[in-house]
Amino acid sequence: MFSSEQTQDDCESVYIRENGVLRRVNEPKRAEEVSQYRNAKPCRLFGRGFSVELCIENQAQASTHTKRKEHFVFTYNEGGSLRYSVKSLFDISLLFIAENVHYVDSLIGFPEQMAERLFRAAEAKQKFSDPVYGPRALQVFSEAYGDLVLKSLCLRNRHILVSEKLEGIKVFHSLQCLDLFGCKLGDNHEILQHLTSDALSSLIHLSLGDNHLSNRGLQKLTAPARVMKRGLGKLQLLDLSWNAISEQTVGYLSCFPNLQELDISETNMELTASLRQTLQNKLGFVYSEAPLQGFSHSHCKTQGWAEQIVNQWEIHILESSKPKRDAQPRTEALRFYGRHRFIQETLKAPPQAFDKGYTKRIQFYKPTPNSQMQPTGSTSELTKTPSQSKRKRAPDSAVEGSGDSAPPEKRASSSSLSVEDWALLNSY
Repeated sequence: MFSSEQTQDDCESVYIRENGVLRRVNEPKRAEEVSQYRNAKPCRLFGRGFSVELCIENQAQASTHTKRKEHFVFTYNEGGSLRYSVKSLFDISLLFIAENVHYVDSLIGFPEQMAERLFRAAEAKQKFSDPVYGPRALQVFSEAYGDLVLKSLCLRNRHILVSEKLEGIKVFHSLQCLDLFGCKLGDNHEILQHLTSDALSSLIHLSLGDNHLSNRGLQKLTAPARVMKRGLGKLQLLDLSWNAISEQTVGYLSCFPNLQELDISETNMELTASLRQTLQNKLGFVYSEAPLQGFSHSHCKTQGWAEQIVNQWEIHILESSKPKRDAQPRTEALRFYGRHRFIQETLKAPPQAFDKGYTKRIQFYKPTPNSQMQPTGSTSELTKTPSQSKRKRAPDSAVEGSGDSAPPEKRASSSSLSVEDWALLNSY
């Protein structure tokens, strides 16, 4: 027989938990072991960094693990315990359709409130940024909801965006306002054919200023409307300023029956009696003494569900086109030659108060049958727009005689720079 002492010595340690305290059954005899046991911290079954993940699929379904996690909402209660709840069937269905929206044939008849939630869910999943399925996903919404997706699109001075995202831009149907000022389109750009398509039959305001258009380009733009009576039937405002077009093209504009206002400033046309008579006979237009509010470009903004998508396009293009060269050698060279501070002060100087308005402002409008009064407009709002400040620079003599009360020596430092100075600055 074995005594109890032999059993305690030969057997391994046995532990039990009583009232949340771990206790050893066969206590050690030696005093040092007893004190060591009493001072020891209770053992933990799991470490502090231990976590449990809810697994709802097998190895064959591992690729859908991320999608399945979206079906649950994980929260913590007041005691710090993790709790999860299943999303509603509607939310699960909405996420599934948003993930596969490019496979949807049509959303016509689908409620607008639900469609907007579906659009936001697809936008959160970045489905519209996909180069393959993005245009198709936008087309599904545009065909069903038209101007709710995008009513007005401002692409002013964004020629890179127009070239890079042309397929996505052509998806937006039912646009009422389109601003393409300063996009350098030329006479053969693909978007000119799109302007006269059925997709933009609801266009009311079109700005094509500063796009290097010639008589040939305007002739091609108006050909579908003149020959086939198709495209731009609802157009009311047309901006053709800062283009090399002549008086010969005025007759082409008679194909737009609802045209109300026309801007042909800074073109090859001169405000002569012949031009006034031609526009009066062919279009029923009269010359506007005051600038027209419709051409101030302040009201044309990107509006609609897809506003953030257009902004994301531009941000992505700017980030991808940003130069990645190291500017440190250039900075050190500028400091070495002592011109770093001078250049920084010149570039940071406030813009000069040059009159950047039209030197040949030529705007016409069609008076209403009941009133011969011309529309009123704000001259300062038209002549001091930010976009025009990047255009031509007025001659120095005209600026000095423009009634500026400030003396020449108190102007910005950049006014004293000559052509050679600017060439030197650009050489750095």
